[in-house]
Amino acid sequence: MDTIHTLAEYADALRGQGLLLSCTADDALMRTRVTCLTYDTRTIDGTALFLCKGSHFKEEYIRQAAESGAIAYVAEREYGVDVPHLIVSDIRAAMAALGRLFCNDAMDRLVGVGITGTKGKSTTVYYMRYILDAWLTAEGRPRCGLISSIDTYDGVADTESHITTPEILALYEHYANAVRSGITHFVTEVSSQALKYRRVEGIRFRVGCMLNIGLDHISPIEHTDFEDYYTSKLKIFDHCEVGCVNTDAAEAERTLAYARARCRVVTFGSHESDDVYGSGIEKRSDGIYFTVRSARYNGEFSITMPGIFNVSNALAAIAMSMVLGVPEQAVRMGLRAARANGRMEVYHSRDGEVVVVSDYAHNTLSFDALYRSAQTEYPGYQIIGVFGAAGGKALGRRRELGSTASKYADYIFVTEDDPGEEPLAQITAQIAQHVTCPYEINHDRGDCIRKAVLEHTGKRVILCTGKGNETTMKRGTEYVPVPTDAQWAVKYLKEYDERQKK
Repeated sequence: MDTIHTLAEYADALRGQGLLLSCTADDALMRTRVTCLTYDTRTIDGTALFLCKGSHFKEEYIRQAAESGAIAYVAEREYGVDVPHLIVSDIRAAMAALGRLFCNDAMDRLVGVGITGTKGKSTTVYYMRYILDAWLTAEGRPRCGLISSIDTYDGVADTESHITTPEILALYEHYANAVRSGITHFVTEVSSQALKYRRVEGIRFRVGCMLNIGLDHISPIEHTDFEDYYTSKLKIFDHCEVGCVNTDAAEAERTLAYARARCRVVTFGSHESDDVYGSGIEKRSDGIYFTVRSARYNGEFSITMPGIFNVSNALAAIAMSMVLGVPEQAVRMGLRAARANGRMEVYHSRDGEVVVVSDYAHNTLSFDALYRSAQTEYPGYQIIGVFGAAGGKALGRRRELGSTASKYADYIFVTEDDPGEEPLAQITAQIAQHVTCPYEINHDRGDCIRKAVLEHTGKRVILCTGKGNETTMKRGTEYVPVPTDAQWAVKYLKEYDERQKK
């Protein structure tokens, strides 16, 4: 059974980190056991310690928390409410210290893997998941835990994700659920926002990996410029014992220097000097094959997820597996079996004239890799793009996606992709300004796929990007249920096949 700690123990945890500035709780209150730790008044259940965070925090939230059962609040300043408080110098660091205690250091009992990068994070997370599951299940152990932008599994929760890396208390709770469920290994996709805003504060991964870096998430509410984005990504190496670095990526030398100053480093890529060296890439009918040379694994490996660019993600997974001591057979099995919902899912018409690819690609690097791969793998096919951009963030994507897709596409549908509170017409118009091939603005995503499948002619590969297998669309502040791109693809390809019979 999990230990339930007193308010005094939480105060001691803050004091031990040099964070506690003052405390107004009396001795009786300090002996009270805290059964809930939260920053959300809606989740208070039992005797709670309430955390005051965020630029939009309001004093009234403390009153609401107290009415719901909070016995004290933690904040960087005192508020004008008659509720005992613990004042700290750094609320983010305090959340980490308190969260660790509340979850009884669960993350220290897991073999953690942390993965970041501009593109390929989710795919690499799934390569690791399948590799670890092949190993763990063969030994009779529970399959690994997972947090990604696609879904989350911790032995208790098994849900679709709406955010790549959750807030620190939610993250700690997932790790605690995993420990209670007997899980020993946990793979976490770590976003630049999570690193910048310290959502992984106090967490140390057995192995961490930075896949690559490119322009993305540059906006007033995310990263002010590339330097801010890149240096945020680098922080993954502040949180791991061993860091894996892609020598083929931009800024590789700078990344290596930063990593080597903080942890042991394993390199992977296409250079013979790499610790995990990949070469001889060949596309065959049953997958993509490549040769690996390393201290632990050698010979020919293969993946079945489409996209030659995924070889780099596979090399990253091989490097991390080497650090963790995974048997070679499990690595081989996991790479071939790996599937990620909404990642390079390919659907064909019966006559082979129409191919639909559903993928989460949503930034310049992933777009360029996907479109180039389609051009290489489907010679003689027209390329039709179906994509939009999310509202209120990564504003540069609108220019970059429009111009990048235009380099390869014969036709583009500019459509909806989680507009949120920003007018959809504004987003699509801004994308269209940078499209230089024939295009259509159509806010009905399903209709775009219908037209691409049923109204265009000739051999064509239709790249539906950004949403993958997501079952909701963010409109305003709500997530509205919608069919996935794959469901639209299957529906209209079936109609196409029926037409061909006539």
